[in-house]
Amino acid sequence: MNGRNKLFGAAALVLAVSAGSPAWAKTDKDFLADAIKGDNSEITLGNLAVQKASGPGVKTFGQTLVTDHTSAKKDAVAAAAQLKVTPPTDMTDEAKAEMAKLNALTGTAFDNEFVAYMVKDHKKDVSDFKDEEKKGGKTVAALAKKTLPTLEKHLKLAQSLAPKS
Repeated sequence: MNGRNKLFGAAALVLAVSAGSPAWAKTDKDFLADAIKGDNSEITLGNLAVQKASGPGVKTFGQTLVTDHTSAKKDAVAAAAQLKVTPPTDMTDEAKAEMAKLNALTGTAFDNEFVAYMVKDHKKDVSDFKDEEKKGGKTVAALAKKTLPTLEKHLKLAQSLAPKS
């Protein structure tokens, strides 16, 4: 077998192995780190909504996010300690980008953008936590199960605040 055939053979083997274990599959530790970053993001963005929102419903929703995600973060940090994961202190990249966008907005434009982001973000979170509840190890599956009702509540609240089209 010449060098070129060896290279193709190795590439085929890598593809075959990676097809059996998707690259997007997260470890329990990765899930926990991401969940904590998500909590950090929701707390920060929720506080921003409390300060900047023009509508009382959006301000109240922002405070709900702060309260609920502060509680959820405590649970996630406790689970992280069990799995020897150092809790991250930063936000998700998506939330950082959203923060920059929201900081440039005021009034109804802020409210609409905040709510639209929260609908999109919580749809993804609900999906991710449902997957983890089924596939995660005991500690993270229990955390996902405990957190899901809160995430679903947030999604419904965000959807109820979205402008009707």
